[in-house]
Amino acid sequence: MGSVVDQLIRWEESGGTWYAVGTTEVALCRCDGGEIVERLRVEDAETAAYLRRRPSSDPAGDPSGG
Repeated sequence: MGSVVDQLIRWEESGGTWYAVGTTEVALCRCDGGEIVERLRVEDAETAAYLRRRPSSDPAGDPSGG
């Protein structure tokens, strides 16, 4: 299935949105930014570091600009 980061990238490329829930979960939402479809558990330092840099799929929340 790949890493959580890979899953987030695929989800976003498919039109969905996501956001970090604290430091241990990521919520995957419908493409309209609405209801949560699934939650992914964050269990590794690499994913936690990624989420500190980019806490959501919203480009405004991404310091690198997207």
